[in-house]
Amino acid sequence: MRRPIIRLLAACGLLAAAAACAEPASRHLRFDGVDYAVVDVDLARDRLELHWKDEAGQALASIDNLRRWGERQGRRLLFATNAGIYDRALRPLGLHVEEGAILRPLNTARGNAGAGNFSIQPNGVFYVDAHDRAGVVATAAWKAHAATARLATQSGPMLLVDGAINPSFDEASDSLKWRSGVCAATPQHVVFAVSEGPVSFHTFARLFRDAFGCRDALYLDGTLSRIYTQAEGYRGAPAMVQKPYVGLFAVFADD
Repeated sequence: MRRPIIRLLAACGLLAAAAACAEPASRHLRFDGVDYAVVDVDLARDRLELHWKDEAGQALASIDNLRRWGERQGRRLLFATNAGIYDRALRPLGLHVEEGAILRPLNTARGNAGAGNFSIQPNGVFYVDAHDRAGVVATAAWKAHAATARLATQSGPMLLVDGAINPSFDEASDSLKWRSGVCAATPQHVVFAVSEGPVSFHTFARLFRDAFGCRDALYLDGTLSRIYTQAEGYRGAPAMVQKPYVGLFAVFADD
């Protein structure tokens, strides 16, 4: 078995650091009658990135475009999923930080909860700092983290706040949609999840609390959300309901 292993390591181009060639761990989970696609990103090994535009300044708009953009640079896409809220002009509607650069500012507007998911309070920010430590914080608490963010996306509502389910969620709600979210189970262990069937906010929040052990978690988006991994392709919402994305999380391998 030694020769195939050696060929695999050589293909990665990283004989001394073979782990950097592996894609983030993906798994399937059934929770309270709903199936989920889950990806665990280990920030000690996987460099999580956030992208909006290509080299020409155009919104990438899809995971396929992100993959082709990476290939032009000799980079192979291992994992991707959509990030936070955006407007009809394909611009992040809230905070968007890439490699320390603030491309869109924090959105502190408070609208009526009926105006959309982002208006359900509190909304929040998922971030990875300059030391590759991740977290989720409510928008009102963001100022303390802003100076050291390497990447950040704003969305809402918060699913969990300090271990408690968002009190705006109704356990008996019949509003069921495909949903995606993110949390940091530890500062170096990021968990992304997308439902493979319609689910309520309350059940989705319990997934992050009870299955992943997270204390703070952020909703990313609804019906259009999908996760891509090199090994399994797309999971999540069906292709027929797809719309353009704006922010895109990614992990690449440099071939």
